[in-house]
Amino acid sequence: MFKLFRKELEWGGTKLVLETGKVARQADGAVMVSLGETKVLCTAVAAQSPKPGQDFFPLTVNYQEKAFAAGKIPGGFFKREGRPSENETLVCRLIDRPIRPLFPKSFKCETQVICTVLAHDMENNPDIAAMIGASAALTLSGVPFFGPIAAARIGWIDGAYVLNPTVDQMDESELDLIMAGTHEGVLMVESEAKELSEEIMLGAVNFGHQSVKPVIDAIIELAESCAKEPRALPEEPAEIADINRALKGFAKGFEAAYKIADKTDRQAALNEVRAEAKVAIGDDYDAVLVGGLIKGMEADVVRGAILKTGVRIDGRDTKTVRQIVAEAGFLPRAHGSSLFTRGETQAMVVATLGTGQDEQIIDALVGESRSSFMLHYNFPPYSVGEAGRVGSPGRREIGHGKLAWRALRPLLPSKDEFPYTIRLVSEITESNGSSSMATVCGGSLAMMDAGVPLKRPVAGIAMGLIKEGDDFAVLSDILGDEDHLGDMDFKVAGSQNGVTSLQMDIKITSITPEIMQIALDQARDGRIHILDEMAKALTSARDDLADSAPKITTLKIPVDKIRDIIGPGGKIIREICEETGAKIDIEDDGTVKVAAVSGSSGEAAVARIRDIVAEPELGVIYNGTVVKTVDFGAFVNFLGAKDGLVHISELQNGRTEKTTDICKDGDAVKVKVIGFDDRGKVKLSMKRVDQETGADLEAAAAETAE
Repeated sequence: MFKLFRKELEWGGTKLVLETGKVARQADGAVMVSLGETKVLCTAVAAQSPKPGQDFFPLTVNYQEKAFAAGKIPGGFFKREGRPSENETLVCRLIDRPIRPLFPKSFKCETQVICTVLAHDMENNPDIAAMIGASAALTLSGVPFFGPIAAARIGWIDGAYVLNPTVDQMDESELDLIMAGTHEGVLMVESEAKELSEEIMLGAVNFGHQSVKPVIDAIIELAESCAKEPRALPEEPAEIADINRALKGFAKGFEAAYKIADKTDRQAALNEVRAEAKVAIGDDYDAVLVGGLIKGMEADVVRGAILKTGVRIDGRDTKTVRQIVAEAGFLPRAHGSSLFTRGETQAMVVATLGTGQDEQIIDALVGESRSSFMLHYNFPPYSVGEAGRVGSPGRREIGHGKLAWRALRPLLPSKDEFPYTIRLVSEITESNGSSSMATVCGGSLAMMDAGVPLKRPVAGIAMGLIKEGDDFAVLSDILGDEDHLGDMDFKVAGSQNGVTSLQMDIKITSITPEIMQIALDQARDGRIHILDEMAKALTSARDDLADSAPKITTLKIPVDKIRDIIGPGGKIIREICEETGAKIDIEDDGTVKVAAVSGSSGEAAVARIRDIVAEPELGVIYNGTVVKTVDFGAFVNFLGAKDGLVHISELQNGRTEKTTDICKDGDAVKVKVIGFDDRGKVKLSMKRVDQETGADLEAAAAETAE
């Protein structure tokens, strides 16, 4: 019934298997990828013809992790998978970014790639398998795809590169780098690093590129045996030459418009030239085709000018960074804030400090974890002068936020050093190029303003590339137009000591190691310049936290005392929090963190906890409350939840007929510890303590006798 095709190879010490012909046979391309015992089903389907008037390539990539892949049942009321998690969204982007440039520009048919995780062995991450499978499915589908590509994860452990480190090995790695590329070169890089040098980062990319070539060969061999017949590429419309001839007269107009430095004025001038060009061409041609050719002319104008003169749209040379203004403490009531402006890009970043109760709970296939550092990036439409929908964050916002998160996280203090949960929110208030790198810079300043003891400040810069044949120019701190019209978006973030995050996307088939080396060196110079500008606002963390920030006191208690603080059903800890206004976190090892905005609130909560865990000492006087009276004496609560017995003979000097003659339930009394019985119960005395002053009458009598 099935005609199965299979390709197997040993890859980095793990078996990689590509299979097709058995599952999802109605898809244009379907490949089951096994990496170890992790299995991902990847499918590709493309419509036979584009929709009328379609002027863009509608590619959709979906990556979905099924709970059954790890032997779990989803949580929540419905007990089924819901909206994509942050990780699923990020993997969608990882798959999309390297494959999108490999479709011909003339191909406009709706295309969908779906990658479904069916099994997770808790060792091999399914994201790499999904990227390989998506490439293989497209290669087999017959869709015009100029691949295949392959991807790999690279670690840096004990001074050596490791191909596809396991989930456990990643805990030891100083690098988490994912790269994807073709035989010819690298197309995409995404990474987080612990202040590694540019040489190590470039070496990791090159190591990964060499490592993926056997996988690319395996996909090609599989395609040779079972790929569908390739689809014919759409023919180029005959009227293109006529339209291009008509557009030639507007080249100087576009050149003049692109020399205007201000973004708003430049866009207004460009819109005028575009409108004039469309009028001159007339309505006889397809509007979508005309618009695309106008964009192509604009790209030629900008790219040609930069390659010929070295002068960019706003008049800068290729290495100059735009003017920077950095401010810390921008918002008065925030725990920490900054306003970072670079040219026409501006990020307002706010830091908020919380307790362990504010940590984010992450439910993933590999298990549940908690994160004490969150970064949320928002890109409102007004930041680019537009009116648009405001809603939940899209894939781009999630991706940009995660990039900044990766850049900042390696420099955060340990939980022992700074026991706070940190949330950063970046509001992009203006945008003209690399708002994610502005978020890195602003985030670093906001955390230092909040008193977070970062090891060193972090800055980021976006690099671009213009490449025509053998001629190329690497651009520092690119504008939005240079991003759209250029061939590369290369973002590098780090400290004075090294790189913490690197992200690269290529719009052409590949770039050479030489270009990457130049870009990294140029980025380092730009990053150091930006750090110097940031230092004018703040060089290190402020000594004190904001008055409105919670103050956390950490103490250690015996593990067997944890239940005494919590109490039955959480009664005791709930009472302490309600009465003092503090928040209390208790860890399994006996670490207790008390957080309170006011000092008196925190001190009261700490005192209550110390009372509960303290052991009664012989001869020490304590304040207590009568909790029960009986014929033979009174039970008194002292030292938090501890009780002791005042025998009827210890209530007062002389004979006592009834306990209630001396005290009643709820009375506040002073008691002295006079001993412990065989079962460890505490014996107390009231008659040996002055109930007015709390003085030790027994000790005073002994001194008088001497």
